[in-house]
Amino acid sequence: MADDALPSARAGSAPAEPVGDELAELAAATAADARVYLSTITEVATGRMDSTALSLLLLAVSQALVAGARLGAVADVVPARRYEPDAGPDADVDPVRAGLANVFEGLDDYADVVDPLTDATLVRGALSDDLAAVAADLEHGLRHHERGEVTEALWWWQFSYLSSWGQRASAALRAVQSLLAHLRLDVDAETVSDAEFDALHP
Repeated sequence: MADDALPSARAGSAPAEPVGDELAELAAATAADARVYLSTITEVATGRMDSTALSLLLLAVSQALVAGARLGAVADVVPARRYEPDAGPDADVDPVRAGLANVFEGLDDYADVVDPLTDATLVRGALSDDLAAVAADLEHGLRHHERGEVTEALWWWQFSYLSSWGQRASAALRAVQSLLAHLRLDVDAETVSDAEFDALHP
């Protein structure tokens, strides 16, 4: 991971909560997906990656949404504690947000809708904002998980998936997929003709 990566969670002194095997496995899988997502967008934000950056983003965001779908499909998780335990200060995602905005300069903004069911008003979306917002929510839950606060982590990931980062990740995924499609399909006719000729006349 790059030197300016988002700070990873550190295990605290809190003892691990006694949870069932299914919830423990769900939490472990979500934590693993969160780490991959954080690592990927941090590396992309450095601007040092080659043309594989969009493909890696597509995979990382898609996998994060798979993790969110698993969380959304299970019954509501009830935290072991009545109040959220203090897991320390939230990660500063602004450097990553700024790095992503620089990487996607000229391509960062896109058209989004407030809510496809209740309010189809078009608003400005920004890929860098979306990716950073998802990172902040995933990292917050990851710190709880690595302190042994498993149900708190699951509750946070599940709640924030339904209320915020699921929507932002879905919007980001569509934007990234659109960028990939344009890069690979928007080819001038002469280039296509030359490629077809070369293919037919090796």
